Amino acid sequence: MQITEIFFDCDNTLVLSEELAFEACADLANEILEANGIPDRYTGDQLIKDFVGQNFRGMMVSLQAKYKFEIEKDALEAYVKKEEDKVIAKLEAKAKPCVGANEVLDKLFASKKYGLAVVSSSALRRVQASIKKVDQDKYFDADKVFSAATSLPTPTTKPDPAIYLHALEKVGKTAAETITVEDSKSGALSAIRAGIPVIAYVGSYDGEMREEMGQRLMDLGAKVLMRDWSEFEKCLEYLENAPADIPQSSL
Repeated sequence: MQITEIFFDCDNTLVLSEELAFEACADLANEILEANGIPDRYTGDQLIKDFVGQNFRGMMVSLQAKYKFEIEKDALEAYVKKEEDKVIAKLEAKAKPCVGANEVLDKLFASKKYGLAVVSSSALRRVQASIKKVDQDKYFDADKVFSAATSLPTPTTKPDPAIYLHALEKVGKTAAETITVEDSKSGALSAIRAGIPVIAYVGSYDGEMREEMGQRLMDLGAKVLMRDWSEFEKCLEYLENAPADIPQSSL
């Protein structure tokens, strides 16, 4: 492969943000369930289990389908904005980089060999707040941070491939010139459906979940498994030297 562009998911791939974000989401999700007379309640951990990789809008679509209720369009937009503000406040206070991510980004940026972009489901303000908090914004031009919730004419969420197709168009690359790093099923599927080879990163998962998620992502069609950012260089080298059909590998 002639790789000239590297995409990165943000949440729990570059920035340890999912736990913080889902804490805020759980409070708001429970408020919505209560307002609709539904007794069930979520913790942040339960939301992560059910909706990791999706944005808040996508979660609300799933909750409405699960519990058979409907949120009016204006009310949904108000909730989306409220959730965004709550999450950003938590991120600006507590977000940390994924272990080893900054060191990898520093080397890639210094090499000037690849274009670098962020492709996320999360709202653009949230992504920008995350990467700024952990000093990663210097690696990405402002017009190369893409959000499925904000950057598209019609907001969506991964696993819809729309945000990856949009990113390819904006950076002027084909899927064959590009790879991405993803940590969730919805994120990996979004990229795979856009034809982009996926490095499955599982370093943000704990214990047995790390291996379990790694297997799930490889079963979905990710091309190489990365358990830690220290393995990125050999994962990239493998993809660059692989044949066009890129067999799967766990290095």
